[in-house]
Amino acid sequence: MARRRRVLALSEEEFAALVQQALDSLPPDYAKLLGNVAVVVEDEPPREVLEDLELESEDDLLGLYQGAPLDSESFFHAGGQLPARIAIYRGPILRLCRTKAEVVREVRDTVVHEIGHHFGLDDEEMPY
Repeated sequence: MARRRRVLALSEEEFAALVQQALDSLPPDYAKLLGNVAVVVEDEPPREVLEDLELESEDDLLGLYQGAPLDSESFFHAGGQLPARIAIYRGPILRLCRTKAEVVREVRDTVVHEIGHHFGLDDEEMPY
């Protein structure tokens, strides 16, 4: 019989504070380019997002950037677009990590990864 690994207990507030800590640690030049980006914490990725991305498990998605990357914005784009949005998924990160130190590192890596998409980077171009 397979044993299930215990999931870390970290409240929504504690997890959101880790996301804010990751944002606060960004260099000021990058942080000011995020003024119109909503960063939210959600418990799990929505089923329709998993289906759109053709993922089988909610554990396959730790965060998601939705919006137009900065390098595609132009004066000539029509208005009316929603602001960019980054979702960080608490459940998959807590199930992935074994210690709070791992959670802190994974939250930071995920936040930086999703911000990289805002700057126009593909997964293969991320700095780690």
